[in-house]
Amino acid sequence: MITAALIVVGLYVGFVLALIAAGRHTQARAVAGFVPDCVVLIKRLISDERVPRRRKLPLVLLAGYLISPIDLIPDFIPVAGQLDDAILVALALRSLTRAGGPDLMREHWPGPPESLRAVLRLAGARST
Repeated sequence: MITAALIVVGLYVGFVLALIAAGRHTQARAVAGFVPDCVVLIKRLISDERVPRRRKLPLVLLAGYLISPIDLIPDFIPVAGQLDDAILVALALRSLTRAGGPDLMREHWPGPPESLRAVLRLAGARST
């Protein structure tokens, strides 16, 4: 178990370092900052008066889960630790996107455009 975790950590770190070495700093930042960017997005959507209250409840629950130290898969496990977060983000944002479109997400997204495209794909929206 520990060996597998170390292998995953090594691969993750290697991937981020390879992106940096290749001069793809934006992509490296996108990979490293995906979950924190999602937390900021959700916080901004919760505080936006244009989002109906019934759509905010799943966002509030999601924000609590993302900032909680208790996860289905701990966040310190690279890739797998973020996967459960990404799935829950996708489900909550899919509901919001279907109700109001992706424009609010575009407006509030704090991260790089590459990450926004990934979030919109997860939410079932076109990123154009």
